[in-house]
Amino acid sequence: MAFYLNCNTHFFFKFSLLFSLLSFSFSQSDVVEAPSPAADSCNGIFLSYAYSSGTKLKPTDPTHQPYRFESVLTVLNNGDEELKSWKVSVEFQNDEFLVSASNAVLADGTSLPANVGNGTVFAGFPMSDLKTAIETAGDLTQMQVQVKLLGTQFGVAAPDVPLPKNIQLANDGFICPKASMQGKNEMQVCCRKDPKFKANVTIDEEFLPRQSGDLTIMYDVTRTYDSNYWAQVTISNHNPLGRLDNWKLSFDWMRDEFIYTMKGAYPYVVDSSDCIFGTQGQHYRDLDFANVLNCERRPTIIDLPPTKANDTTLGLIPNCCRNGTILPPSMDPSKSSSVFQMQVFKMPPDLNRSELSPPQNWKINGSLNPDYKCGPPVRVSPSQFPDPSGLPSNTTAVASWQVVCNITHPKGASPKCCVSFSSYYNDSVVPCRTCACGCPSNTARTCSTTAPAVLLPPEALLFPFENRTAMAQAWADLKHRTVPNPMPCGDNCGVSINWHVLTDYSRGWSARITIFNWDETAFPDWFAAVQMDEATRGFQKMYSFNGSALELNGVNNTIIMQGLPGLNYIVGETDGANPKKDPRVPGKQQTVVSFTKKNTPGINVAAGDGFPSKVFFNGEECALPSVLPTNNSNREGSTTILTIFLAVFVFIMLHQ
Repeated sequence: MAFYLNCNTHFFFKFSLLFSLLSFSFSQSDVVEAPSPAADSCNGIFLSYAYSSGTKLKPTDPTHQPYRFESVLTVLNNGDEELKSWKVSVEFQNDEFLVSASNAVLADGTSLPANVGNGTVFAGFPMSDLKTAIETAGDLTQMQVQVKLLGTQFGVAAPDVPLPKNIQLANDGFICPKASMQGKNEMQVCCRKDPKFKANVTIDEEFLPRQSGDLTIMYDVTRTYDSNYWAQVTISNHNPLGRLDNWKLSFDWMRDEFIYTMKGAYPYVVDSSDCIFGTQGQHYRDLDFANVLNCERRPTIIDLPPTKANDTTLGLIPNCCRNGTILPPSMDPSKSSSVFQMQVFKMPPDLNRSELSPPQNWKINGSLNPDYKCGPPVRVSPSQFPDPSGLPSNTTAVASWQVVCNITHPKGASPKCCVSFSSYYNDSVVPCRTCACGCPSNTARTCSTTAPAVLLPPEALLFPFENRTAMAQAWADLKHRTVPNPMPCGDNCGVSINWHVLTDYSRGWSARITIFNWDETAFPDWFAAVQMDEATRGFQKMYSFNGSALELNGVNNTIIMQGLPGLNYIVGETDGANPKKDPRVPGKQQTVVSFTKKNTPGINVAAGDGFPSKVFFNGEECALPSVLPTNNSNREGSTTILTIFLAVFVFIMLHQ
């Protein structure tokens, strides 16, 4: 009898514990809290931000005290149309540092934890679409999503409440008034459809239309099985001046997926240890993880070299294996995209061939290229591909998502190239700005980061910055100019471009462009572009480059240039003839460009119309000098300039 009671007591304890755990799990994830009563009066998209709790954190700092905060962002569809790929803007204002967010990701592709003190946009994940009450009979689990936020804010202590400035729906086609307060801890707003907005999709269509951007990434699932699937990733460049070199692509797996094999690209780190010692190894006990390529939660993918294009194991994917180079379509449309495939293994509870979830928080960058900011993956209509058998038919993907990336200019980011100006009417060169591409971390007393760059003799452009000091000081003495002490720091740019106004006569004028590569990395298939508001209409030709006028956004003010066929390659910096005493020699390319004044009456070359307002190299905007060469009628420098021109020309001819 005692044994019977003990057994039943033990069973009852285990059952109670199991019931408690199940109840906690259910209450935490499956129960959707009822919306605020104010939602009843909203016939659109109801948003609310409610502060739940907070505590003081260490360290103690009266000027910048950190506090933990917990809040809930609610998005409820009370409208008559499904809300696809919902996005909500939260204007944080207390230097918030967000640690976690349930049921959402940051729309700009930033992984958590992240600083969101200047505001951020949340995008739905895994439930990105919110259905209506009509089509769900009022099922809140399909109409509503609640994002539980956990983070740190600074400076707002109780009884004050750290609320954002405002919240609003970030989807196109909606009007949101300023959010109103509901007590001290909650703000609410009802967003309604904009009657003036004309959408390019009907409510009957299952997917959102594809969007345009500087660069797009398609994630197409081409084959799917219960435990894994094959995805094809296509990176397409749409910006006429955008470019990527040695691209690196990264993203976050959100459901413990891992990469088994790849074709057309490769992980930057090949490592399966996270799987072997993680839940993946426990589930796939019979899988040989020695063959698994990558198990990182955030893998980084790199392109393969051209030698692997026809490799039966790694290659044989159209538009793969180009060393990470993606050219602008204006330069070569056939090289404006990059493609690779990967086999992805899934984890429970997604072991069903129809359970497909793309990775989130995409980021792509290159060397000496613009910065890109990518949005969340958006489900679009399945992509179609030419039939691999050659038959006149198309093969449709199982499912497709689109990621749109746009060029951005992060605050405080430095350019990666710079420009110097010179002219036939002034024998001094206006060099690249001091610290144009960033300042050295510790200058001590060696150089000044604030002093303006010192005017140079033309021949100094052929030497590295560290070898110019004596020439700059001698030139200043010759011109009776003072130099700062300490001397200004260098430009610290890997690429510099000299724009020299060469001639100016009654019917036309000309300029010389010299590109210097101060890095050891060569630039194959390079291109450059200049924007000249007054002069582009008079562009005639380039003599050593391929050049053409390019219309951007309906404005014809851009000239794009690249090397001639077989010569479109700028070598890296090399040692001089005698490395012990000779300075290093930059890689260089040079051309002369001619303009007519017939189409640009009134142009004043010397007053500034002969200099570009923007210069780009491989898609990166370069830093310009803050001043132009002055027209002091001093023509003595023209002989020196011509000498430098001939020296560079002879150097290039001898090294071809």
